[in-house]
Amino acid sequence: MATIAMKTFELNNQVQSVDPTTAIFQYSREDEKSLEDAAPWSQDPHYFHTVKISAVALIKMVTHARSGGAYEIMGVMYGRVRDGVFWIMDAAALPVQGTETRVNAGNEAMEYMVSFQESSREAGKGELLRGWYHSHPGYGCWLSGIDVNTQQNQQKFNDPYLAVVIDPNRTVSAGKVEIGAFRTYPEGYKPPSSGASQYQSIPMDKIEDFGVHADAYYPLKVEIYKTKLDEELLDLLWNKYWVATLSSSLLTSNREYSTSQIKDLNAKLQGASAGLGSSSTNLKLKAPPPSQSGSKGKANSREYAGVEEEDTALAKAAKDSSRIATEAQNGMVAQLLKDRLFNTPLSGELTRDAARATVQGRQ
Repeated sequence: MATIAMKTFELNNQVQSVDPTTAIFQYSREDEKSLEDAAPWSQDPHYFHTVKISAVALIKMVTHARSGGAYEIMGVMYGRVRDGVFWIMDAAALPVQGTETRVNAGNEAMEYMVSFQESSREAGKGELLRGWYHSHPGYGCWLSGIDVNTQQNQQKFNDPYLAVVIDPNRTVSAGKVEIGAFRTYPEGYKPPSSGASQYQSIPMDKIEDFGVHADAYYPLKVEIYKTKLDEELLDLLWNKYWVATLSSSLLTSNREYSTSQIKDLNAKLQGASAGLGSSSTNLKLKAPPPSQSGSKGKANSREYAGVEEEDTALAKAAKDSSRIATEAQNGMVAQLLKDRLFNTPLSGELTRDAARATVQGRQ
C-alpha cells in the first residue's frame, strides 16, 4: 500500500528521476560564484525559465503549508543555479506567524535563517539560500502586492532569488500539489505581451490585487525530481504515513475550503448575471508568436498580432463550477472505493470480473 501511495504521488506530480552523479551535484562553489559575478539575469529579465524542486523538499513545503490551516506560512529554500535553472534541494520552515492574507519575516525569522545557514555549512551542505516560499490557502498560486515588493527587494540584494507559492487547500482537493514559481521584473521594465495563459480561479475578494500586479512578475516552469537518496527518504515517509492518508477523507478534511468555493462561485454568478443584458464583447490583443516577439534588445516592444475574444464572467464561473464538481466527485468516488474495499465482507470467492465491476461502480 505504501508503494502504491508513493507511485500515485509521483505520477500526479510528474516526478522525474535524476542521477546523483549528474553535473549539477558536482557543481563547485567556485563555478557558481563565477556565474554570480557575471550575473546574466541582470541583463536578461527572462534568464531563469525553470525551477527543479527535490521531491523531499516539496513534501516539506506542502506539509508546512498544510499545518498553517487558514493562515499563511513562510519558509526558505536552498539550492543552486545553473543554465537558467533553479535547483531547489532543501527547504526550511521559518518561525513566522502569518494572517489569512499576508505573511512577512521579522527579526526572529532572519536570525533563524542565519543560524540555519551556519548549521548547514558545518554539516557539509554547500547549497545556498536561493528563495522563499509561502502559502495561499484556497486562493491560488500568484503574487500579491506585498509578495511582489518582498521578491523585488530580495532580487535587489540577494539575487539570484526565487519566489514559490503553494495552495495547500487546492492541493488536498485536486490530489496534486498546487504550486507556482515566480520572478519579478526590474522596476520600469514593460514585459512583452504574454500568450494566452491558463485560466486561474481567483476568489472575488482577491481579483483586484491579482490583476493590478500581474505584469510585475512572470512564472517559471516547475519540475519535480528525485535521486536515489530521495527515494530512500520517501520510502520511510510513506511507510509511516500511508495509513493516515488512506483513512482520511477529502470530503471532510477539506470541508471548509469546499464551502468557501461554493460561496465564491455564488458571488461570481451574481456578478455575471448583472452583465448578461450587455451586448458588448470583451476583446484583447493577441500575443505575437515567440518568433515575432522580439529579441532581448527589443524586450519592451509590442507587435500587433490581431485581437481575440476574452472569456466572459459567466464562462469563467462555468469553469469554476466544473472544477468544483469534479473535485467533489473525485472525493466521493474515493470514499466509495474505500468503503467497498475495506468495509464490505466477502460472501464468496472474489473473481477478477467482480473486482473490476466493484472498482467501476457497477456492483
